[in-house]
Amino acid sequence: QVQLVESGGGLVQPGGSLRLSCAASGSIFSINAMAWYRQAPGKQRELVAALTTGSSTNYADSVKGRFTISRDNAKNTVYLQMNNLKPEDTAVYYCNADITRYSRVLANYWGQGTQVTVSS
Repeated sequence: QVQLVESGGGLVQPGGSLRLSCAASGSIFSINAMAWYRQAPGKQRELVAALTTGSSTNYADSVKGRFTISRDNAKNTVYLQMNNLKPEDTAVYYCNADITRYSRVLANYWGQGTQVTVSS
């Protein structure tokens, strides 16, 4: 089994910062692309930031210059540093990863989500 566990969400004032973490565990042979998505109430889930195995990054226009995605391969962990947070960043943030298990089966996995609320 493979699990993705997010942490680091919470309540922050506008202009503040948060750092989300997502740790992958289980029978992992390799981790390919990792990404963060978010879903606000009444809206569709959207891609926030993605990081490929080649270290290429992709960001939603709404977060460019404010959010940074990074990973620690030794810890099988991906991070999302969020600065200058705005009320419109309020959402449940989900970690997503393409993982090859020891069985050599490649599959896509989701974390359970972590709530980020930006409010004064």
